[in-house]
Amino acid sequence: MSLHTSRFVLARAPVMGVHQGSRQEALRRGVVLFFHGLGGGTEVHERELRLFADQGLFAVGVDAVGHGERRFPDFDARFADGNPRWLEEFLDVVEATASEVPALLDALVGEHGADPARLGIGGVSLGGYITYAALVREPRLRAAVPFLGSPEWGLPRPASPHRYPQRFFPTALFSQTGGKDDVVPPGPAKALHEQLKPLYAEAPERLRHREFPESGHMMREADWQEATRDAADWLSRFILR
Repeated sequence: MSLHTSRFVLARAPVMGVHQGSRQEALRRGVVLFFHGLGGGTEVHERELRLFADQGLFAVGVDAVGHGERRFPDFDARFADGNPRWLEEFLDVVEATASEVPALLDALVGEHGADPARLGIGGVSLGGYITYAALVREPRLRAAVPFLGSPEWGLPRPASPHRYPQRFFPTALFSQTGGKDDVVPPGPAKALHEQLKPLYAEAPERLRHREFPESGHMMREADWQEATRDAADWLSRFILR
């Protein structure tokens, strides 16, 4: 079945939607929000959006705050190597974007007819950070697929997701990391999953972490293909069925 792509504004955020068949039927089947990495925009992950849409999901790529169509005018200065406030600027984007997720879901459900019981989220790098942050804010998210992100922020910020393990269950969480990632080391994601195991004891099938031992932050192509394919299967399993 052919896929349909459209760009629109959702709760003031620029987005790209990809779906198969009828738009309304796809929205009712299930929705996944997907967030790109630092410096990117929705178009960077069109392949992944199409992969999720092939499963039957309405896949929505979202421009993070300060990115894509709403890129900061001083983006290059904010994220220049050597900027002592680099991490603070990065986490400001994470928090601001994650704080938009409830409004995005409200708009999808209230204005576009999405099923409120079939909502998911995912993202890469910056988008992985946003995914973890959104999970502790938004209990409607049924499944999540963060790639190469961290739930622990490295600065003493109250909103760091690792501080709130009790807020993750029952979301079906599948985290994927690179064993040689020296940009976003895999340790914090692994530690979170260990912390979450007892909280998922009644439904352990809803919690999974996988590390690709030979991949860095730019994953090997074969690993990335496997990771995204399995993420699509995960979303299908816990949102569509």
